[in-house]
Amino acid sequence: MPDPVLEACTEYLNLEAEIGGYEAAAAREAEIAAVYDDVARLIGARATNIAVVANATAGFIQAMTSFDFSPGDVIVTTKADYTSYQIQLLSLAQRLGVVVRHAADLPEGGVDPDSVMELARDTRCRLVHVSWIPTHSGIIQDAEGVGQVCEEIGVPYLLDACQAVGQLPIDVARLKCDYLSATARKFLRGPRGMGFLYASDKALARGDHPLYVDMRGAKWESSDRYQIEPTAMRYEDWEFPYALVLGLGAATRYALEVGVELASARAFALAKRARGLLTTIPGVRVLDGGREQCAIVTASFARIDARDVVSELSRQRINTTASLRWYGLLDFTERQVETAVRISPHYYNTEEEVDGAIAAIARFVSTQ
Repeated sequence: MPDPVLEACTEYLNLEAEIGGYEAAAAREAEIAAVYDDVARLIGARATNIAVVANATAGFIQAMTSFDFSPGDVIVTTKADYTSYQIQLLSLAQRLGVVVRHAADLPEGGVDPDSVMELARDTRCRLVHVSWIPTHSGIIQDAEGVGQVCEEIGVPYLLDACQAVGQLPIDVARLKCDYLSATARKFLRGPRGMGFLYASDKALARGDHPLYVDMRGAKWESSDRYQIEPTAMRYEDWEFPYALVLGLGAATRYALEVGVELASARAFALAKRARGLLTTIPGVRVLDGGREQCAIVTASFARIDARDVVSELSRQRINTTASLRWYGLLDFTERQVETAVRISPHYYNTEEEVDGAIAAIARFVSTQ
């Protein structure tokens, strides 16, 4: 987390402790409002399209509850979608009778937009959902291609950009998505427990709003009527951790100052370096496929549980994570992967740090 992000959070908390919660929010009203402009600038939107939410999954849920699903309705998704979303779609299937269909992958990996087209042409299709970058893989799915399909056939499109924001340049006009959910942390380097949801003008004009709309998102006008907030704030809750909201704004400004294109190119180069070095280690299998890979590097091991690798690297103060089979059940099952290590170099990392991490993996593997 960059120093300006930490300072934005702690300064607000100190103010809140000094003068009180409501008073601090009022005193920082202009700075809080500016966060919406900052986030909008990051993704090529307007402030009125931005809702602040707890995390990417919370944004996904808020968007999903905008749709009145009925038995037999179809939702099209991908084999590489995030675990939480896959579970939530299964819950919809079990509770409401929704039919969840997974589009086929391209031969090289990643969702095939033509398969999405074939499935989404079903007159019962209500929504297409894609995780742009899965949590368990470094593949970049063709989010723009899927957006073109959805626009052509007139099906709403919900895009998870949790791993993409801060890592990829984003233009929602090119993506043609109705909704985009993201987190403040990960490659954006903001505080944990904060995120945002983009809702397009088209979605707002349709009158989309969450099932459990909050007093932040609607006004109670009479005993039997409420009026929806005209902007994407209809997806927000009344109770906000404003320290984290300001942290989101600081992280967004920091990313814009660094330059997302520059940060992306640097992180991608480091990831490519890591993949190349990993391929030289006997018993290590690099898992990232697709036409394009991002700065998430995943690898599995012939005789070693990836969690043991992560523990050994942690002992050496090298931060990585393990992805288990159920984190990407469909994808990992097809490829017979039980566990994988995930390495996520950021633009601030050095070649020496990447080389050191891979060398540490090589040493550990050689002793097993």
